Amino acid sequence: MSEAENMISLTAELKAKKEKLSLGGGQAAIDKQHAQGKLTARERINLLVDEGTFEEVDKFVRHRCVYFGQDKKEIPYDSVVTGFGKIHGKKVAVFSQDFTVLGGSLGEMHAKKIMKIQDLAMRYSMPVIGINDSGGARIQEGVDALYGYGGIFLRNTAASGVIPQISVIAGPCAGGAVYSPAITDFIIMVDELSQMFITGPLVVKAVTNEDIDKNSLGGAMVHNSVSGVAHFAAKSDEEALNIVRKILSYVPSSNQSKPDDMPYDVNFKVSEKIYKIVPLNPKKAYDMRDILNLVFDKDSLFEVQPLFAQNMITAFARISGKAVGIIANQPNILAGVLDIDASDKSSRFIRFCDAFNIPIITFVDTPGFLPGVGQEHGGVIRHGAKLLYAYSEATVPMVSIILRKSYGGAYIAMASQHLGADFVYAWPNAEIAVMGADGAANIIFAKDISTSATPEETRQARIKEYKDMFNNPYCAASRGYIEGVIDPKETRDIIITALDISSTKCVRKPARKHGNIPL
Repeated sequence: MSEAENMISLTAELKAKKEKLSLGGGQAAIDKQHAQGKLTARERINLLVDEGTFEEVDKFVRHRCVYFGQDKKEIPYDSVVTGFGKIHGKKVAVFSQDFTVLGGSLGEMHAKKIMKIQDLAMRYSMPVIGINDSGGARIQEGVDALYGYGGIFLRNTAASGVIPQISVIAGPCAGGAVYSPAITDFIIMVDELSQMFITGPLVVKAVTNEDIDKNSLGGAMVHNSVSGVAHFAAKSDEEALNIVRKILSYVPSSNQSKPDDMPYDVNFKVSEKIYKIVPLNPKKAYDMRDILNLVFDKDSLFEVQPLFAQNMITAFARISGKAVGIIANQPNILAGVLDIDASDKSSRFIRFCDAFNIPIITFVDTPGFLPGVGQEHGGVIRHGAKLLYAYSEATVPMVSIILRKSYGGAYIAMASQHLGADFVYAWPNAEIAVMGADGAANIIFAKDISTSATPEETRQARIKEYKDMFNNPYCAASRGYIEGVIDPKETRDIIITALDISSTKCVRKPARKHGNIPL
């Protein structure tokens, strides 16, 4: 046989091996995966990345376990597919656990493949996307599996704030496995098909005698609306992967770059509808999203954690084609108050935007922090301090717009000039004060009101006096605490101008290992 014939024979053998490996756990296991409404690991990757761009690595990796008969088992590519591809033309690193192969369980070599892809993503300054669908640690490998999880967690932490990390939970994710996604920037869960929990229903029943099913304990809707662990809920694998693609359209490849600019309508102007949305009566509600959709580029608003702490909106958007992060009180829910969950939600989003060079735009309409025993005992002081810390620490351009109420500590906390905001503007109806006029008048003028022959008439007069003196934007403007009072229709143009001016912002911080955020 000639050398050419030998090479052809070897190439045919290679092709056959690759084809066999590509079947993973076999056609029966693939059919079972499909019957559950789930895609396979490879199908998910092919939907995620731009067509024809995926380059697999370590396809021939094999496990080394010899215990409990494992030495007699073939575990194709050790049940995780790893490699590189492109999304919107940008390079990404990907790993996708394969439930058809030994339940996607994590052993030594499985973990080493993930750690390798994490290391290379850092080396090449590209986002890393993990698609989780696993029965958990491969118990036959004992402490080697624990070593694997620890190594992954360490790399998640090292990459935090350096490259974007996105987790898709497309099946079970339990025990120690949940902590890798928990360290990443965004978690997308597939409703009804995915769960995250430290201990499952059977353990919960044994320890606490509580009866609960998997989805009620750790399903997508629980973690999106109650715990705040997840950021997005998808109805299918396809939708989850589209969310990943959408996130990556707003963020850069690493902290050394900026998000890509996108085309936009240069003729886009704020409509006069903006005058009709915010009621002058500070006690009346409205939907802040109606304002945001008028100010930012058409159809660019993309909410993050839309089901959690709904009294606060966190979102990506674009203005003149440039990506920005939005923090906004939502007067439609709890009057837009700040509370424990809203503070946590907004603080983490602020820190993500700051890490990845995404300017932060804040829209303010809040009566303050939520009072109550539950909030105080739950640590609202500690959680609220996270919001103060996050804004104070941020070095990206920050622009704040005060639409209506901005009282007390919440005025300071919502990206005031005092916390480092570059530009703060207020609408003419804004009320910037220690508290609302009614409460203030009752305290300041308590004696006058109680001794008056007409207490209610005196009270109303004193309320008006306080409003005229403090509950307007001009007092703050007179002291230079806000840059100006603006026509609501000017909001978009003011933000664009402010971002242009502050685009060369450079802040030097004191030398330190790191701060100590009040976690």
